Amino acid sequence: MSVRRVALLTAGGFAPCLSSAVGGLISRYSEIAPEIEIIAYEHGYWGLLQGKKIVISDVVREKAAVLHDFGGSPIGNSRVKLTNAADCVKRGLVKEGQNPLQVAADQLKADGVDVLHTIGGDDTNITAADLAAYLHENNYDLTVVGLPKTIDNDVVPIKQSLGAWSAAEQASVFAQNVIGEHRSGPRMLIVHEVMGRSCGWLTAAAAMKYREWLNTQEFLPEIGLSKGRWDIHAVYIPETSIDLDAEAERLKAIMDAQGNVNIFLSEGAGVPEIIKEIEEAGGEVARDPFGHVRLDSINPGNWFAKQFARRLGAEKVMVQKSGYFSRSAKANEQDLRLIQSMVDLAVECALRGEAGVIGHDEEDGDRLKAIAFPRIAGHKPFDTTTEWYTELLEDIGQS
Repeated sequence: MSVRRVALLTAGGFAPCLSSAVGGLISRYSEIAPEIEIIAYEHGYWGLLQGKKIVISDVVREKAAVLHDFGGSPIGNSRVKLTNAADCVKRGLVKEGQNPLQVAADQLKADGVDVLHTIGGDDTNITAADLAAYLHENNYDLTVVGLPKTIDNDVVPIKQSLGAWSAAEQASVFAQNVIGEHRSGPRMLIVHEVMGRSCGWLTAAAAMKYREWLNTQEFLPEIGLSKGRWDIHAVYIPETSIDLDAEAERLKAIMDAQGNVNIFLSEGAGVPEIIKEIEEAGGEVARDPFGHVRLDSINPGNWFAKQFARRLGAEKVMVQKSGYFSRSAKANEQDLRLIQSMVDLAVECALRGEAGVIGHDEEDGDRLKAIAFPRIAGHKPFDTTTEWYTELLEDIGQS
């Protein structure tokens, strides 16, 4: 396959890998195939539908490594589903009666794109698969090679998604400051709400990272600086049910003994119960173009804080969300190594015309390869029998 022009796009929510992945792809192509032109569609499929693109210049090629020092995405993200024509029309991305897949395909043809690299989660890459299939059906040869991005680490069948390790580390850093608020009032309840719609991996990993930090600290209980007050007292994730009454009884004992309680909560925990409560009261739950509940509109952290505050006799309650702090960070060393290995294989696959999403395939001995698009799915549950997680729960008295 002869590749003359490559296009990049990042889509969905941010993760601490997008800037590095873009920089890595630009650097790799410049190293092994400098004759190939590179463009980037601004704000993902939003820019593709409107033909808004950046032509990667020689200056950017030379200085692409600068992108490793930043979080976010230099080329921009958005949430656009090409098979949701009504939403695309509503947002002014296509005209009434137009098929967004055709509009996107026509733009790729007009731009002479031979390879499209999509950097995103399951929604982004499934949309890419829809686009690739449409192009194939209409006799246009395009290779789509995706990179898996999600801080939830919940893409099937990929072992580790780009950015998740960094996000967990940053959520721990966030908590180290927030939990310092526990002495700002007597009987203090702190809820640290972590991103994770359907998967509790990030919340669990953030709690693990936080306790790793906690175990390196020296305390001075004689003046009130005790490890117990800085510890995590509960971790709640979507994969496990929560007995509010039993947990309230356990946590009240902690509150009575030391005057504060700290909870790590996945934003997806308890969501069915919250939705039911809203709808039974006659309310309506907002959803995004992909049909996902807009979690910021139902405020899971506030709901849990309300449930526990009275039961625990809390005098002061604080709910803090680490999501945007974590997801917009730059990639850490662990993620940078993963990004580099995936980027190198992504370019190799693109040049030989092999489509798919790059990742360590859990159903093939964790082998790094291009995984066929039809096998990609979201909402992979966190394995709650994972040894480090069960040990964590046991340590905090929640098991």
